[in-house]
Amino acid sequence: MQYNHRFNKSNGEMPRVALVHDWLTGMRGGEKVLDLLCRLYPSAPLWTLLHCPGAVSEAIEARPIYTSLLQHMPYARTRYRNYLPLFPFFAEFHKAQSTDLVISTSHAVAKAMVSRRDKRKPFHICYIHTPMRYVWDMFDEYFGPSRVGSFLSRFFFRPIAQLLQSYDKMTVDRVDLFLANSRYVAERVRRIYGREALVLPPPVNTERFLATRREPEDWYLVVSAMVPYKKVDQAIRACAALHRRLKLVGKGPETAGLKRLAEALGADVDFVGYVCDESLSDYYGRARALLFPGLEDFGIVPVEAIACGCPVIALGIGGVLDSMTPLTSVLYKNATVNGLTQAMLTFESHENTFKESDLRAQALRFSEACFLSRLEQTIRNAIQPTEVDANDGVRDWSHEGLAPLATTELI
Repeated sequence: MQYNHRFNKSNGEMPRVALVHDWLTGMRGGEKVLDLLCRLYPSAPLWTLLHCPGAVSEAIEARPIYTSLLQHMPYARTRYRNYLPLFPFFAEFHKAQSTDLVISTSHAVAKAMVSRRDKRKPFHICYIHTPMRYVWDMFDEYFGPSRVGSFLSRFFFRPIAQLLQSYDKMTVDRVDLFLANSRYVAERVRRIYGREALVLPPPVNTERFLATRREPEDWYLVVSAMVPYKKVDQAIRACAALHRRLKLVGKGPETAGLKRLAEALGADVDFVGYVCDESLSDYYGRARALLFPGLEDFGIVPVEAIACGCPVIALGIGGVLDSMTPLTSVLYKNATVNGLTQAMLTFESHENTFKESDLRAQALRFSEACFLSRLEQTIRNAIQPTEVDANDGVRDWSHEGLAPLATTELI
């Protein structure tokens, strides 16, 4: 699918566009957004801290990619997170050049990789997945005493986090327009940066799921990286308590520990590991419901599930409130194993009321086509306002397809 932008400079020439991304080491949610930007701007160069060739899509690879000094550091390709304290240094000496419009996709320092000192400053739109989560709201999940020990957490990682917080806030004025992937992230941008952000939900490849045949079986599903903040252990404990079968799709550093937990509880858990797209659709199609106990900035997995007609049982906090409604999910507010078990029992008491047509219709609101259409209009209104100025001319998509918070029921 090829999209052509129509934004002209005053002299009739097309604006020079540059893309900025934190690092290119795999195709996760952030890279899927970048992939669509690369299709929208097929000739735009890309600035990033680190690039592992072959780790991202062809659309991303097929352009000039400029990397920072991090690319040349020892073991950077596999242990790049160990260089976290140096990320500001790498960013400051690696900024997008010779451009009129910069579009960054940021969850770390990408928004800082834009020069504001030139006489001709580029217009900078930042699609922000989250302010640096590991130094703000999720420090304990990454560097808390339970993860690295009390001494290192307090006297080593905490000072580093404080320095990164200062840098993160210092570079906010390099952005002209923030686009947040959810209302939850927009609120964090407001609280941490003191800036307003428009809400533009990320794209979900709903097309590859909509044709999935829905034939539910008697087991629940989790699709997740096996990392602590995903709370996969709660799904295992809840299913063990209710004597329900569970299938886990995904891998991660917590896999071995989760297997030991399941064995100790006598839980009926099938650790599937990674699967291809076709197999993933099949799991969604056959699962009784998707369990989603973690807090996410948006949460693409639940949207994939409902595109397959699979209902969702999710913690009702964070970005999931933008996509799920009472017609697609059971949401619970108590972020504990007991909260999840009660939500599962609530779901089972009326699971026959969920209609595939309602679930799939809601998923379509977050399609790639919707994302690109909304993004093109947002960019056009931002850099080429007509009757109103740029700030007033940018449309907020907060109410376009998002679940209304006032009617989202939590148990």
